[in-house]
Amino acid sequence: MEEVKGKLIALGGGYDDGLIKLIHSKICSLTSRIEVIATAATEAEESGQAYKEAFEELGCHNVRFMRIDEEHEADIPDNLKRIKQADVIFFTGGDQVRLASFLNGSELLRILRKRYREEEIIVAGTSAGAAIMSDRMIYDGYGHYSLIKGEMKTTTGCSFIKKVFIDTHFAERGRFGRLAHAVAHDPDYIGIGLSEETGIIIKKGNQVEVFGPGVVTIIDASEVAFSNLREVEENEPIAVENLKMHLLVNGYRYCLKEHLFQPVAATATLIHVDNSAVPAKG
Repeated sequence: MEEVKGKLIALGGGYDDGLIKLIHSKICSLTSRIEVIATAATEAEESGQAYKEAFEELGCHNVRFMRIDEEHEADIPDNLKRIKQADVIFFTGGDQVRLASFLNGSELLRILRKRYREEEIIVAGTSAGAAIMSDRMIYDGYGHYSLIKGEMKTTTGCSFIKKVFIDTHFAERGRFGRLAHAVAHDPDYIGIGLSEETGIIIKKGNQVEVFGPGVVTIIDASEVAFSNLREVEENEPIAVENLKMHLLVNGYRYCLKEHLFQPVAATATLIHVDNSAVPAKG
């Protein structure tokens, strides 16, 4: 995995005031240029304006809502100019397939990926906005049915990072099965399951650190000894031997390249976010 200068911040959904406070207090200054992209949301304009106001309430005065949808193309000159100047890009929740379909193939996304690799910018998102961050994303698979061959489905993400599946609302919606199935099918990928109100910061394209009150689940298939996925018929259950799992909380991290679980260095500043009494925004 290449070392990058930017940071990815992904939240598992639910109450997201903690993510907004994290961006405001730990990541950027009050003068940072923040672009909110709400394409995934059912009511995109309403959602985008709500997040814009949430940042402004914390004192961020340079926040704009970038509308990208059927009537507003991604690659208009004003959008490209703004994406070149932004310090933080924030993707809201909603439908990750919709979001990725409007961004993939665009000049805007090409510029944003290049800036993420080469500059110290922040790409943040919650729920769908977190799921699109890798080159592949899970978009279907429910409960125990997701452990049936053919029931778990993936598609192309936005490729800020590669060889990772990021799944959201993980514990709350019973998504262990589909993440386990995904990495068993593609064992060179690491699965990252984000509980609601809990998220990760990915530094240097490799170091996954946790923020928030909950648990992040890591599923690693790199040492799988046997899987019947290639031989079993559609609609049959899958079998996998030696699938590894780790549970991360605030103060611990996982290094993707090294497949290494470790505490954050004692000299580092641990991230703590108060998620109490906050409204859900998507």
